[in-house]
Amino acid sequence: MELNYCVKCGKRLTMKSVGDEGEQKYCADCKKYFFDNPVGCVLVAIINEHKQVLLLRQEYISKSKWTLCSGYVKKGDTLEETVIREVYEETGQRVINCKYVRSYYFEPKNIIMSGFIAYVKEDVFGVSGEVDDLKWFELNRAKTLVERENNYSGVHLDNIVNLI
Repeated sequence: MELNYCVKCGKRLTMKSVGDEGEQKYCADCKKYFFDNPVGCVLVAIINEHKQVLLLRQEYISKSKWTLCSGYVKKGDTLEETVIREVYEETGQRVINCKYVRSYYFEPKNIIMSGFIAYVKEDVFGVSGEVDDLKWFELNRAKTLVERENNYSGVHLDNIVNLI
């Protein structure tokens, strides 16, 4: 979210230099700087004991391609807690262990995505209003089915395949 007005007093923000950060938004009345920091989220490749990946179909993202599990970090949560929560909320799978892989910056939505592998023991799927379909795939097959445009699912899955 890009701020143009002070969240405390409502005055229009101006630009002012602040140390090595360069020009940043500033409220002269409140004497406070505002930064257009990205929103944090996790991007998760869910892997079962058979080395299959769980892909999600979410029609609001793509009507024809599959995606990985993802979700926003909530205030007070760690990245690992977000992985566990999102995997369970969207799929019903319980995370046994998770491992950080790398981050991705998604410019269109100003999101910093922390990419993880979540290891699970294949379980019955949970029901989520956010997900239209779920299915386990062999890793190499999944690479051909996953969304790659306006989404980092494909890039993250490629990185996961190289690690496993």
